[in-house]
Amino acid sequence: MHRCRTGSPDTRLAVLNVAFPFAPAGPDAVGGAEQILSRLDHALVEAGHRSFVLAADGSRARGVLTELARPKGLIDDSVRVGHYRRYAGVLNALVRRHRPDVVHLHGVDFDRYLPDPGVPVLVTLHLPYTFYHVDFKAVTRPCTYLHCVSEPQRATFPALPNLLPTIENGVPLTVTTPCLHRDAYVVCLSRIAPEKNIHAALEAAKAAGVPLLLGGEVYPYREHQKYFEEKVAPRLDEHRRFLGPLDGATKFSLLRRARCLLQPSLAAETSSLVAMEALASGTPVVAYPSGALATLIEHGHTGFLVRNVEEMAEGIRRAGRIDPAACLAAAAARFDLTRMIRRYFETYTNLANGMETPHGPASDKDP
Repeated sequence: MHRCRTGSPDTRLAVLNVAFPFAPAGPDAVGGAEQILSRLDHALVEAGHRSFVLAADGSRARGVLTELARPKGLIDDSVRVGHYRRYAGVLNALVRRHRPDVVHLHGVDFDRYLPDPGVPVLVTLHLPYTFYHVDFKAVTRPCTYLHCVSEPQRATFPALPNLLPTIENGVPLTVTTPCLHRDAYVVCLSRIAPEKNIHAALEAAKAAGVPLLLGGEVYPYREHQKYFEEKVAPRLDEHRRFLGPLDGATKFSLLRRARCLLQPSLAAETSSLVAMEALASGTPVVAYPSGALATLIEHGHTGFLVRNVEEMAEGIRRAGRIDPAACLAAAAARFDLTRMIRRYFETYTNLANGMETPHGPASDKDP
């Protein structure tokens, strides 16, 4: 019988955060999971804890960073198999070297590189249930715990004995007064992938007669590149431009001055950091009611929930009726980063001390 290794009496935590192995992590990362990892790493260091990060090359961290070079060219199943093997080897070596109190996994493919039994493992489920190609009930590694990032997401998961209470995402709340002079453009910030439905945002902006600035990244997956070439690129013009990946400062500057953020995602969004960031910038959001977006946006108060391109275009036209102060107030009440960090630290401490974290109500939905 395997037993969890418990932490030392030292009040300092030692946490090894492990990123999705095919995308860089850091404060300017495109993906929400990579941004959350970065914020946890930063918070651990600021609080005087020991932070270790395993991530793809090109990552940035405040703690001790170990980078593994990403495969060159397109990523397919044959490439993934070899890379997972290398990633697992590096992860186990880091556990032996640094003896972390907790290993925190963030990737959709976490089951392919779980560390050897011993150290407690926390898995944050950043993505929709259908994105995980794993039988969750078959994850039998001892001392391995999962949690969701929103209640709408949790409701789609089966009842699992190791599913801990939800820890909702948070974003920095640095803006206290809304921008008084907004520009005419709208923004769309996202991974460029079919399920994100980016071309609908381009069509809606054109129908509304406004400029659109698109920020994001096309990852080296064949279906993503095909989507960009066939659906996105033909809809770009002098008024609707693709800016590529954006650093944090540029992203927040664009959000704060934009007429609104467009989120036409077809995926069952688990959280949507960019929608939270828009509201925290005083900027309304016009979104499809996909997953948690239906609960993040208060229709007519902090933005508009729409069902198609025509309704999104109308939402763009009506965005000026939304009070930016209402957006700021909603973000402050619901999306506080400090609260998120505190919940993670409490969970780390419980797992490091061998305590059973209380289990909240789980869905009775089976896969």
